[in-house]
Amino acid sequence: MLREVLDIIEILDSPKVDGEIVGKFFTEEGAENIVVKEIREELNSTHVIRILIPGTQGKASNGEFPTLGIIGMAGGVGAYPEFTGLVSDADGVITALAAALKLIRMKKRGVSLKGDVIVATHVTPRAKLIPHEPVPFVGSPISVPRLVRELVDPEMDAILSIDTTRGNRVINVKGIAITPTVKEGWILKVPEALLDILQNVTGKVPAVVPITMQDITPYGTGVYHINSMMQPATVTSAPVVGVALTAEVPVPGCATGATDVYSIEQAVRFCIEVAKEFTSGRIQFYDEEEYKLLVRLYGKMSVLQKGEQ
Repeated sequence: MLREVLDIIEILDSPKVDGEIVGKFFTEEGAENIVVKEIREELNSTHVIRILIPGTQGKASNGEFPTLGIIGMAGGVGAYPEFTGLVSDADGVITALAAALKLIRMKKRGVSLKGDVIVATHVTPRAKLIPHEPVPFVGSPISVPRLVRELVDPEMDAILSIDTTRGNRVINVKGIAITPTVKEGWILKVPEALLDILQNVTGKVPAVVPITMQDITPYGTGVYHINSMMQPATVTSAPVVGVALTAEVPVPGCATGATDVYSIEQAVRFCIEVAKEFTSGRIQFYDEEEYKLLVRLYGKMSVLQKGEQ
């Protein structure tokens, strides 16, 4: 997937990039179902991009196969004028858009998945810096709770939420890692099927991000979050798994020169392989019967999805 990664980086690495430019590129590539929407909040704005890649028997074609959501989380792809170039925080956006580009190019070659895939992210080159320990982050120009409501589509039956996750000391491997499944406030077991795919893609022992209860609560509550990776889980009943771009040392989200194309390429391959398996119905993100048992034994945990929205 390296060609797709490099193509997306070339587009995003500009202080003038916006959703319209990205949308035009995807239209020229053959995307038939793309929506670009400007979201404003006071004096700030960003462009939300949603791309539907229909499957042969997906819901968009009145079929019954499930829909996978791939969401690229980020504060922004750049922090101009303070910093020049793509910031570390851009990797989630790059990964999501490169995955969409690969699926579109596969479809043009006659290779379609059974179910649909919806890719959503947002593009802004002028994100703000926000304090965070142990290193500063790049903050979204609009509130994160509002942003995730724009990114999560009710048609998504399961979600991969991709985010740069280098600004911490708890996941200290270079490459990519995944989280346990989060569903309606419950942190569930890590899906074995996704560990298998991660292992196949990286050729290494799969790494898992140790998320906490704080990480799955909405932004705006005042509690610490490792980053925004798990925020889509606060606005949906669909199971969510985070896909983290990681490093051995804490790297600020505003750092330039931190984009590792090979880690991103692995993340794209992981997303594509999960899309193949999930939209065909061969794998699930959680054990439905065990989830029902947990709820029956201990009750619902959806209170953790609530916050200052």
